[in-house]
Amino acid sequence: MPDAIDTHAALDFVLTLRRRWADTLYPQLRREYEAAMAGMESVRDAAIEPVVHGLPTYPWFSFLERGSQKMLWRAVEAAVAAAEAPRLDAIAPATLTLNSSLELPRWYTDWDIHLQPGGVWSQDRAAAVYELGAKLVMLGDNDDYKIHRLFTETALPRLACKRVVDFGCGFGKSTWPLKKALPLAEVIGIDLAEPCLRLAAYHSGRQGLAIEFRQADACMTGLSAQSVDLVTSTMFVHEVPLDVLPAVFAEAARLLRPRGALRFLDFQLTGDRFRDLAMLEHGTRNNEPYMSPMLLADITAMARDAGLINVQWTAFDERARGRLDNLRWPQRDEWHFPWAVLEAEKPI
Repeated sequence: MPDAIDTHAALDFVLTLRRRWADTLYPQLRREYEAAMAGMESVRDAAIEPVVHGLPTYPWFSFLERGSQKMLWRAVEAAVAAAEAPRLDAIAPATLTLNSSLELPRWYTDWDIHLQPGGVWSQDRAAAVYELGAKLVMLGDNDDYKIHRLFTETALPRLACKRVVDFGCGFGKSTWPLKKALPLAEVIGIDLAEPCLRLAAYHSGRQGLAIEFRQADACMTGLSAQSVDLVTSTMFVHEVPLDVLPAVFAEAARLLRPRGALRFLDFQLTGDRFRDLAMLEHGTRNNEPYMSPMLLADITAMARDAGLINVQWTAFDERARGRLDNLRWPQRDEWHFPWAVLEAEKPI
């Protein structure tokens, strides 16, 4: 059994390493890029990958991005193994409905998403590993799920919601703020991973939150048509294959009542070619194969094709401001996700 002091030291080391990757290596790489581009005017409208890949800091930047992610999961698994095994029983008032006949899609099970060994669906302990790892991946900035609270507080429409559905709810971190903000609404969390749903129902019950968690595919939830006022998700769209996403939007449109709203928190390209390249390669280095195709696709057109209207992306500042009024992100030196909110409505 790993010593508790050793496991905490390992977690602190990995978190510090990832912070230095973000706030030291990334700015240094950008400075090298800007210096190189100053003498290469002909490259301004061409692909910049050869320039970036040839910079002195790039091998360290790319290696540590993937290497520190692997180290993170090893440290997290050791910490979870050293702790008391988590309970995974639903506690009232939360409820849990599992689907033993649900066949998990191959696109979901064939990848260790985020480099988490075995994925979040494979075994009970995987949910606890994911819960701790999800905090460290955000470099300690989401320990109290601030990002999800900001999304709920600033990006959701002010409408009278009787029923809310959260796609890809995981272990509940995105669903809890919904119920706290809309205590009179029926809140339903949908996910494929049984271990995560069981942990979500346990934590929700401990908080006294009457949330219904269902094991289902977001493409086919089994819920009644036009029965939902708000469909949400956080960090879900980029983890779905491009050829599956139309079915996700079709299901959201089917569920929504007239004038109902869709709000998905995810990522978008910023127009800064250096930053966008780092984001596109982030997906590859972190075993998120559907991220780059999603970032390069016209997701707004996909939502409109599903019958939704007033579709737009708006920028999101995860530090304090939450939803912004346009697609202009605040200037920051360190590496960080280009958060954005996809907004749409169901027509009358």
